[in-house]
Amino acid sequence: MNKLALYFRLIRLDKPIGTVLLLWPTLCALWMARQGVPDWRLLLIFLLGTFLMRSAGCAINDYADQNIDKFVKRTADRPITSGRISGKEALAVAGVLTVAAFCLILPLNALTKQLSVAAVIIAATYPYFKRFFAIPQAYLGIAFGFGIPMGFAAITDSVPVVAWLLLVGNVFWAVAYDTEYAMVDRDDDLKIGIRTSAITFGRHDVAIIMLCYALFLLLWLACGWYLGLRYWYVAGLLVAAGCAVYHYTLIRARERLPCFAAFRHNNWLGAAVFAGVVLDFAFR
Repeated sequence: MNKLALYFRLIRLDKPIGTVLLLWPTLCALWMARQGVPDWRLLLIFLLGTFLMRSAGCAINDYADQNIDKFVKRTADRPITSGRISGKEALAVAGVLTVAAFCLILPLNALTKQLSVAAVIIAATYPYFKRFFAIPQAYLGIAFGFGIPMGFAAITDSVPVVAWLLLVGNVFWAVAYDTEYAMVDRDDDLKIGIRTSAITFGRHDVAIIMLCYALFLLLWLACGWYLGLRYWYVAGLLVAAGCAVYHYTLIRARERLPCFAAFRHNNWLGAAVFAGVVLDFAFR
């Protein structure tokens, strides 16, 4: 049971915020592609698949960072870094979860399967981008938003331009919330030489975070309007904009705990956008 508890910690069952941030754009895409409520079986496949792939990504991330996490206060006690499970065990867990996720999409079309391969590659390579890429959060945004093109592919057997634009918007959102997250570890990351957007943006970090929120909301407004979404959707985006303003009040002093609170609060921002999508289709 102790080992099982460590595996649960490895895949962040105790910290579901990452799964939720993956789910909101994926669910929005499914509703948009279907122009309403998607088939419950497809919905279940994407719900479970999102959970499994986020969990696998956490295991791969901890394997890649096992010699780095020990120098960061927030991550020093993670199962691999603390020596309580091995790197091979983490890779085995990631492998099992990835295979399970792929089995879920076997009933879906070939395009969705092809995109799933790209999704796995992106998720597996993200941890290494921190070694050389100045804004790895942008790459994370692709990983966290790849459910968007996959959702459109599963329903329409195509990925229209609007789906890719929604993905671009999601990249801006991910840069915003993951920079807030990176601000928590900035002092430790500077010492060990890890690249993050919080370091790259420097004293402009807060301004760029707010700009990224604005670009995300504007892109999603334009895409939603193109897809026929109107006033309930706009209302959801306005609530999301209010959440972003609230985040500004938390991060402007650049203190660790408020920055982490702002990151976690993005759950509500994403929920507001999704609620706008659902309500707009429901009240047509």
